[in-house]
Amino acid sequence: QVQLVESGGGLVQAGGSLRLSCAASGRTFSMYDMGWFRQAPGKEREFVAGINWSAGSTAYADSVKGRFTIARDNAKNTLYLQMDSLKPEDTAVYYCAALGALRTRSPRYWGQGTQVTVSS
Repeated sequence: QVQLVESGGGLVQAGGSLRLSCAASGRTFSMYDMGWFRQAPGKEREFVAGINWSAGSTAYADSVKGRFTIARDNAKNTLYLQMDSLKPEDTAVYYCAALGALRTRSPRYWGQGTQVTVSS
């Protein structure tokens, strides 16, 4: 099992940037493929980006390709999401998740979420 704690959310103007972090406890972080999801008010939670255990493979939702970058540091047990060129439609609670597999994007463990608000 792995415990996940997100940080780095906040309020930013459209066109700005934020970097989210997800700190994982335990020694098993490097064994998991990891992902970021988000949930906007009144909408279902959706996949944003994923990365495999070795950082050799990544995947992105079409809506964020070219603007968001996922990365991980296994030595620091930390997952990141660099978000650039933010848009008001990126406003949501962002969750990190340990995945069953990047291919399936199926979450096994969730963090508590961090709010990102993009003003127009």
